[in-house]
Amino acid sequence: MTLYSCCLILLLFTWNTAAYGPNQRAQKKGDIILGGLFPIHFGVAAKDQDLKSRPESVECIRYNFRGFRWLQAMIFAIEEINSSPTLLPNMTLGYRIFDTCNTVSKALEATLSFVAQNKIDSLNLDEFCNCSEHIPSTIAVVGATGSGISTAVANLLGLFYIPQVSYASSSRLLSNKNQFKSFLRTIPNDEHQATAMADIIEYFRWNWVGTIAADDDYGRPGIEKFREEAEERDICIDFSELISQYSDEEEIQQVVEVIQNSTARVIVVFSSGPDLEPLIKEIVRRNITGKIWLASEAWASSSLIAMPEFFRVIGSTIGFALKAGQIPGFREFLQKVHPKKSTNNGFAKEFWEETFNCYLPDGSKSSPASTSFHKGHEEGLGAGNGTSAFRPPCTGDENITSVETPYMDYTHLRISYNVYLAVYSIAHALQDIYTCTPGKGLFTNGSCADIKKVEAWQVLKHLRHLNFTNNMGEQVDFDEFGDLVGNYSIINWHLSPEDGSVVFEEVGHYNVYAKKGERLFINENKILWGGFSKEVPFSNCSRDCLPGTRKGIIEGEPTCCFECVDCPDGEYSDETDASACDKCPEDYWSSENHTSCIPKQIEFLAWTEPFGIALTLFAVLGIFLTSFVLGVFTKFRNTPIVKATNRELSYLLLFSLLCCFSSSLFFIGEPQNWTCRLRQPAFGISFVLCISCILVKTNRVLLVFEAKIPTSLHRKWWGLNLQFLLVFLCTFVQIVICVIWLYTAPPSSYRNHELEDEIIFITCHEGSLMALGFLIGYTCLLAAICFFFAFKSRKLPENFNEAKFITFSMLIFFIVWISFIPAYASTYGKFVSAVEVIAILAASFGLLACIFFNKVYIILFKPSRNTIEEVRCSTAAHAFKVAARATLRRSNVSRKRSNSLGGSTGSTPSSSISSKSNHEDPFPLPASAERQRQQQQRGCKQKVSFGSGTVTLSLSFEEPQKNAMANRNVKRRNSLEAQNSDDSLMRHRALLPLQ
Repeated sequence: MTLYSCCLILLLFTWNTAAYGPNQRAQKKGDIILGGLFPIHFGVAAKDQDLKSRPESVECIRYNFRGFRWLQAMIFAIEEINSSPTLLPNMTLGYRIFDTCNTVSKALEATLSFVAQNKIDSLNLDEFCNCSEHIPSTIAVVGATGSGISTAVANLLGLFYIPQVSYASSSRLLSNKNQFKSFLRTIPNDEHQATAMADIIEYFRWNWVGTIAADDDYGRPGIEKFREEAEERDICIDFSELISQYSDEEEIQQVVEVIQNSTARVIVVFSSGPDLEPLIKEIVRRNITGKIWLASEAWASSSLIAMPEFFRVIGSTIGFALKAGQIPGFREFLQKVHPKKSTNNGFAKEFWEETFNCYLPDGSKSSPASTSFHKGHEEGLGAGNGTSAFRPPCTGDENITSVETPYMDYTHLRISYNVYLAVYSIAHALQDIYTCTPGKGLFTNGSCADIKKVEAWQVLKHLRHLNFTNNMGEQVDFDEFGDLVGNYSIINWHLSPEDGSVVFEEVGHYNVYAKKGERLFINENKILWGGFSKEVPFSNCSRDCLPGTRKGIIEGEPTCCFECVDCPDGEYSDETDASACDKCPEDYWSSENHTSCIPKQIEFLAWTEPFGIALTLFAVLGIFLTSFVLGVFTKFRNTPIVKATNRELSYLLLFSLLCCFSSSLFFIGEPQNWTCRLRQPAFGISFVLCISCILVKTNRVLLVFEAKIPTSLHRKWWGLNLQFLLVFLCTFVQIVICVIWLYTAPPSSYRNHELEDEIIFITCHEGSLMALGFLIGYTCLLAAICFFFAFKSRKLPENFNEAKFITFSMLIFFIVWISFIPAYASTYGKFVSAVEVIAILAASFGLLACIFFNKVYIILFKPSRNTIEEVRCSTAAHAFKVAARATLRRSNVSRKRSNSLGGSTGSTPSSSISSKSNHEDPFPLPASAERQRQQQQRGCKQKVSFGSGTVTLSLSFEEPQKNAMANRNVKRRNSLEAQNSDDSLMRHRALLPLQ
């Protein structure tokens, strides 16, 4: 059974090697064999396998010069290691390198060769087979290039734990160690590259892009990661398409239509050169220009795409390139290649034919008809020139340096250096095995592997724990995912002025080790857009929203498509494309263009504004007029008019008016806590003091003139001290109200932001509107009582009769303060203070004018009326009138009684007042008394005499018209006796003004 298995595996291996043949591999014997997978060709020829005969291996086409250079890098590294006295001394590394033809099928075909050889060695068939040409097992494989190919290879090699170190496969899927157990790589995975692409788009403030990805394990995961990063940065994707080098023409046309109709100018492409080439050719044919291409490292420097004839449509390419490395001596090694000298390299013959467009007569392909193009991975890929069906023979003396091919482009060694690094990684892992000290090894109980019988899984173990310094002085160690973290260079495509070729200008870098926000650096001065422009192209769905506006969502459109909406009042935006407007601080308001916040306008009833000046002038005028009146009263304090008005109370009344006018000034100016707490009590106490004086003064005169017999009680009541006591008690109640108010809810200065958005009103917060209501209500109560007494005093003599003026002043007072309540409630801001100032001034001027201006006028301009006689006559006339009315009233009563008893229709007393006037005065005076009263008012020339206890009035009675004929000659005299009490009272009233 074992022999049968051996024969079966040998048969498989023989078929495998026969398919490749000697010219389809590069092979060299050694103690330890390394495998290699490189894309020497870009693809395979399409061939319809109808299975009518045994299927044949497909033919590889389109030679890849860069793929051959990568192969040369592996051979150079192995030979350098073999010649090193310190690295693996006394050990020789061999190699077996196959062409993957950039396809999975060819790569798996080559991988089966590695696996089959390892299985033969694991069977240990030396005792059964005499294998003189026995080749040791492949303990590690370098390759492959594309991520899709490496995925297939890794699945197969992972079954046998054969380490695979890729130099160009960057798909992030390969970091999954559960699926790809033996995969490692010397290139960063695409996760960092996708993040870097999103950072570049954000840097240039683009937000409207399209994406194109190769339909394989490289393009799909890469573009998916980019979408995730774009979503975090609010970058919208207009379209997303998949491509392949094997896509038919209709699929390519459809993708091109999408690109042409899209408004997105930036196109992110995760693809290899061969997969992208058919699409670019169609875009060039249609001459679709003005697009910005963001290239992944797989095609950023691909010579398949970076061709001068394509530059007009892809000249604005910005791409990623791996960090270039230095390989000393590699240039000379590349120049030494020759079919006759490179006996171990079966690909040298075809390379020579493709380079010089000739054929070697002894070659297996005497007249190849091939059309070669370029493919690139980081450095780009290249191919030979297209040829005719027949080539001339090669002489063998051609000079490799005389021909410009991608093979000799060693200026930026990126993928080549990754190959070089991969070989050295395996070598250092073997070196660790070679120098391992028993007891300190990585295996069970610290054991070490035998370098002479080393197995692939043991090499894999050491690779996972590898740590060494490369020739550039950098530390090399694989992370837990088998990846090396590296940096990217950012390149921009320029057109060389010398030969018109496409050159890759380094314009920045991306440092994955730096913290977020500091990883990307771009020198914009080096970037040429479209090969000549310095202006950054625009690729946004909507135009930028200027400062002062924000982005508004358009229903049914992506978030990147928006309309610009002005910031509302009170909000601002000081940046372009603001997603939302920021609210201004509480004391600030947005400027006119909403780009900044400016301090809000502060308003209060200021001293300097016209309204404040006007109110201040009126208050000062009131103070001046009150002071003037007080001065007049002080100067003429001994005159009858001043004495008759109770000068002491008048002085106190004028002082209270001064306080009223002065209190209005506390309402003007910026409210402070102390002014807020002082102004309402000052106003309330001043007005209560004023009205209390008027109330006591009016009440005193009323009591005097209504009292029939002046007793000691009246005189005590009319005393000056008691009058001041009453004023004090009335004012004290208001003081108590103010004290309680200030203690429980004191007013304070308040900055009101709510009335108007742009203005801060500095007002006084009254603390308690109830307290303010009590203050004003109590004042109005006293005014109402004062109004009542003034109304009752309306018929007193003129010198005492201030009632009509007090009544009028109280009416003004009520009108002012009743109007004040709705005005106070409906106004706001500084006008609240203004309304109260106007009310205070109006009420104060009303009291001042009504009570004092008439007296000041008599004192200053009618001094003849300011005499004792005038005052006495006025009082006497009033007393006479009252007595006469009383006498007449009693006479009427007597007459009515006599008429009722005697049935007589006697005559009625008559005066000189006509019957018309009887309707006006229900108690008319006799004619003589009326004449005397009028004469007394004119100058009091006729005296009114009083008898001792008796007043004799001469009255004439006229017969009523109906009894005129019967009583024409009848004259009657009616004597009315006045009691001594009436005489005494009139004397007292006549002398009252002089007291």
